[in-house]
Amino acid sequence: MTQNPFDALGGGGGFDMNALLQQAQQMQSQLQEAQQRLAEATVDGTVAGGAVTVTVSGVGELVGVEIKAGQFDGSDADDLADLGDMVVAAYRDAKAQADALAGEALGPLAGGLPGGDPGGPAGGLSGLGQLGF
Repeated sequence: MTQNPFDALGGGGGFDMNALLQQAQQMQSQLQEAQQRLAEATVDGTVAGGAVTVTVSGVGELVGVEIKAGQFDGSDADDLADLGDMVVAAYRDAKAQADALAGEALGPLAGGLPGGDPGGPAGGLSGLGQLGF
């Protein structure tokens, strides 16, 4: 029977808790930097040949909506209903791009975390909540 239960983790030299903590701090720093870059990034979603463009940040927050003049009749109920549908579609397009961007930026960092499945929803970000993200 082994005297030190951590011998199995670190081989003959034992378990290096300082190295593990240093690695965790480095990983947390990388995650924070990636989240900052995502918050500063923007992506556009467009529909109907650019008649409606929605801009969201890399974290999915709505930043802006642009509607080309002359594309819709503001006094026509059907046109206004179409405009609402196009805004929703453009937002979904932009949000999908933001999610893909987040998966690319954070997925490799979160892949090794508990619950961090890189192929899962949000690119393996489910484990980030456990780290306070």
